[in-house]
Amino acid sequence: MPNIYNALVIQGRDTVDKQINVTCEVQQLLGNNRVRTVAMSATDGLMRGMKVIDTGAPLSVPVGEATLGRIFSVLGEPVDNLGPVDTTHNISYS
Repeated sequence: MPNIYNALVIQGRDTVDKQINVTCEVQQLLGNNRVRTVAMSATDGLMRGMKVIDTGAPLSVPVGEATLGRIFSVLGEPVDNLGPVDTTHNISYS
């Protein structure tokens, strides 16, 4: 069972064979190997039986001078079309 606040990644393909990759944050342990999560993006196409990966860590975002003036999603991914961020530090939030 994942810890509360761990990030889970749900991977699979929907009914039209489109790749699905949804990141969720664990909010509650329900028992019987079930958890309640909050999705960080749209959940269209999710189905029972899809592969779920426990990252073993909370959500994190890059920090430092390389991030100044950049625009990021809630997952810390750059969304400003300026390429990857060259940083060695991430900060977790929970």
